[in-house]
Amino acid sequence: MSTTVPLPPEGRMANDIARAFRHLPEDRAAEAVAGHIHRFWDPRMRTRLSRFVDEGTEGLAPEVIAAVSLLARPES
Repeated sequence: MSTTVPLPPEGRMANDIARAFRHLPEDRAAEAVAGHIHRFWDPRMRTRLSRFVDEGTEGLAPEVIAAVSLLARPES
């Protein structure tokens, strides 16, 4: 039997956002997900999502993983 790590609420919400942008190419979808999270999520929620990604990415959409990486970049 395999064990899976349950997604925290931020992971589930981020996956829902990624689903809304699946019609875009993956890189543009990741940018759209990152933009949405940056604009609408509380910094504490972004931190919890980032920590979850640091611990492992099981269950997260590839666009979410890429979006977290984009959010971690310093703004120019």
